[in-house]
Amino acid sequence: MTRSLPEGLAAALARVGLPEPQSLERLSGGANMESWLFRAGEGTYVLRRSPAGFALIGGRAIDHRIEAALIRAAHKAGVTAPRVIVELTQDDGIGAGFVMEALPGTASPPEILAEADPALLIADIGRELAATHAIDPAEVAGLPTMVTADALADLRARFIDYGGDRPVLALALRWLEANIPPPVAPRLVHGDFRLGNLLVDKGRLTGVLDWELAHFGDPHEDLAYGCMTVWRFSRPDRPAYGLASVEALAQAYAQAGGEAFDPVRFRFWLVYRTFWWALGCIQMGNTWRTGLDRSLERVVVARRTSEQELDLLLLLEDLAPEAERARPLPPSPEPLAEGTGEPNGAEVLTAISEWLNDEIKPLVSGRSKFNLAVARNALGIVAREIVQRPVATDAALAADLLAGRADLATPGLLARLRRAALDKLSADMPKYPALAIARAQWEGN
Repeated sequence: MTRSLPEGLAAALARVGLPEPQSLERLSGGANMESWLFRAGEGTYVLRRSPAGFALIGGRAIDHRIEAALIRAAHKAGVTAPRVIVELTQDDGIGAGFVMEALPGTASPPEILAEADPALLIADIGRELAATHAIDPAEVAGLPTMVTADALADLRARFIDYGGDRPVLALALRWLEANIPPPVAPRLVHGDFRLGNLLVDKGRLTGVLDWELAHFGDPHEDLAYGCMTVWRFSRPDRPAYGLASVEALAQAYAQAGGEAFDPVRFRFWLVYRTFWWALGCIQMGNTWRTGLDRSLERVVVARRTSEQELDLLLLLEDLAPEAERARPLPPSPEPLAEGTGEPNGAEVLTAISEWLNDEIKPLVSGRSKFNLAVARNALGIVAREIVQRPVATDAALAADLLAGRADLATPGLLARLRRAALDKLSADMPKYPALAIARAQWEGN
C-alpha cells in the first residue's frame, strides 16, 4: 500500500495521539534518507524516512527500527540525542523511518563554523563522543560488531567490484591491510559523528543526529571520522571538525571520560574512513545505475571520490623517500582548445548552466532550489571534464600497487599520482578547500 506523505504521516502520528501534520517542509541534504520538518499540535517534529522502504540501502548496517531504538537508548543515557516519537510501519505506506522531536539549532557546517566558539564547541563534541562510547551495550540490541580485518576484506571486495582501477585507492588499501591495529574492547561507535550531523544553537551543541551507521567497534574510529578533511569544510587548517587541533579534541574527550588518545590507531582510522568514504561515493553512482535511487544528487556525490583520493595522498605521501616527495610533477594533459566555429560540448553545457541561473533560479525555492544548484554543479563537472580531460583510472598500476610491485618509493610514481589527483579534482570539485593546499605543496604555487 502506498499513500501520500501527509496521509501516511497522519496515520503514524495518530498512533501516539498527535494530530495531522502541518507545514511539511523538505530539509536539504541526506544522501540516503529524507528529512521533513513539520508541526503537529503544539510541537515541532522531524520525519526521517527512506522512501525506498524497509530494505537496507546506501551501506546501512541496521534497519530503521534498530536505529530508532538506539536513539532512544542514547537519549536515556544522557547523550544529546532527539526524542523518538513514533516509528513508521509498512501500513503507513510512506517508506521506512521514524518521527523525532525537533531540537533547536542548525546542522549547516558553514553556519556552525561562523558562529561557534571553537574551544566551547570542541569541548561539547568531546563530551558527546565520550557519552556515546560509554553507553551500556546491554541497552542496545541488534547492532553489528565490527571486526577490522573482516571489514577491510569487505572494502577490498567492493573496490575490486567497482573496477579496482583507481591507483590512489589501491595504495591506501595496501597500507591499511599492512597496518591493522590490535583489537580493542568494542564500544558503541556512532559511525557518522561529524559536522552536518550535529545540531548547534548559539555556538553550543544541541543534538546528535543520524545514527544509521552505528556499530560496536573501536572508539578511535569516531574520533578520526570527524577529523577527515572533507568534514572540515572551509577550515582544512583546523583538523578537528574545522574547529581545533586533534590535540584539543583528544583533551576534551579524555576530560569527559573518554579513553586515552592513541595516535597510531587514530592515523589508521583516518586513512580507513577516508578510503571508506571514497568507496561510498563510487557506490552512490552504482545505486543510481540500479534504479533504486535515480536522484541527480547521487550522481554528483559519486564524483566526490576525487576529494578522498587527494586527501589519501596527503595522508600517505610521507611514506615516500624525500627525493620522490621533491620530484616535480609531470604536465597535465593538453586541454581542449577553445573553438572558433560551432560551440563545443563544454560551451553548450555552460550556456545551459547560465540559463538555469538567470531564468530558473528566481522561480524556485526550498528543495527545488537545492536540486537546481546540484544540477548546475553537474553541468560544470562535465564541462570541465570535456576541456581538461583528466585521467583517473589505471587498472594495471592499481593492480601493481595492490600486489606490492609498486609503492611510493617507485621513481616518479608519487609525482604521477599527485598530478592525476590534482587534475581529476580540478574537474570534479574545484572549490574543494584542500585542493589549493595541495597545489601549493606540490606545484609550489
